[in-house]
Amino acid sequence: MLLDQETENEIVYELCQLLGRAILPLGGYDRPGGTGETVGTAFFYTEMVGATDDGEVVHEWLLTADVTTRPAYGEIGLRPSVTEPADAAAEPIVLPRFADHWLHLPQVGVAAMPTGGLHGYAEDQGWRWRTQQVSDAVAARADAVGRVGAAPGSAFVLALGVGEDGSRPLEAVIERVVRDGDGLRVDTELPAGYVGAPVFGVETGPDGEVALHCLGLLLPATSGGHPVATFDRIRAALAEATADVG
Repeated sequence: MLLDQETENEIVYELCQLLGRAILPLGGYDRPGGTGETVGTAFFYTEMVGATDDGEVVHEWLLTADVTTRPAYGEIGLRPSVTEPADAAAEPIVLPRFADHWLHLPQVGVAAMPTGGLHGYAEDQGWRWRTQQVSDAVAARADAVGRVGAAPGSAFVLALGVGEDGSRPLEAVIERVVRDGDGLRVDTELPAGYVGAPVFGVETGPDGEVALHCLGLLLPATSGGHPVATFDRIRAALAEATADVG
């Protein structure tokens, strides 16, 4: 669905308000003390896995493109807005053997980190996370993904870019998403830091209102833009990878 510019700008503003604290900057390097040879964006996703008499059962993951998790050393940046108290953690979380901290889903090019360790780290340091998440309800189902056609539609990428001084500013960009064979593609190559970021699309809901979906996450650029790892495939890959757990 292709929107007019005014509506696109309104959606960008809403995304920053509703999900600006869902995303974190990633960095990777091959030796201790290295500086950001690999940069990307990760985001929190809550997956509904069942229900009990006490309510829904959810798993919380940190999702990103798998390629960003491969350096020997990695760091998860801590933005002031995502900690309570604010500015409680000035230094990033540095993780040796970075790849070992992730569940790798090579069939979709995605890596997923269970967030229990992140919450434990915060507790040990005397603060807590104050984040937003891409919820299971917002993450697109197969039917919503399937309705994206060959004609360009409005897409929105929420990411942490890379400033000239190495800072990681929050950025929301308006792009176009198209069908590419049996997958989706954002048809422009985006700047450093965007790989792994969530990609949102829109369609008209039953009530005529614009409905926003997180289509998936941005994979590394190939010719003609960035493939999108779509949420229907991410869900299936997570289910397969965790089928024997617990």
